[in-house]
Amino acid sequence: MANDRTTSRLRVGDDLIVTSGAHAGSTGKLLRFNKDRSRVFVEGVNKIRRHEKPQPALGRDGGIIEKEASIHSSNVAVSVNGQATRVGYRFNDEGKKVRFAKSTGEAL
Repeated sequence: MANDRTTSRLRVGDDLIVTSGAHAGSTGKLLRFNKDRSRVFVEGVNKIRRHEKPQPALGRDGGIIEKEASIHSSNVAVSVNGQATRVGYRFNDEGKKVRFAKSTGEAL
């Protein structure tokens, strides 16, 4: 599937920049992603508020919870020095496959 390529180039903890949509220009770290739906959760971007009931069995308090909603993976790019870049793969001297930023050539 074509959608799997976009998500597979991202890793949890990567610095991302939102390239399009209502939050274009926002940056944050990749918290998690849903590979089946090609959606990513970026720290501090696309915040939503949910009203939740207390769940004592799980140890959760109730109230208004603020959390990140997902963004489609095609709307984000890896950020290197504050600029969006594409990600490529190459083999290093030890023969290990590593990711690199196509704009700068540095390893991620």
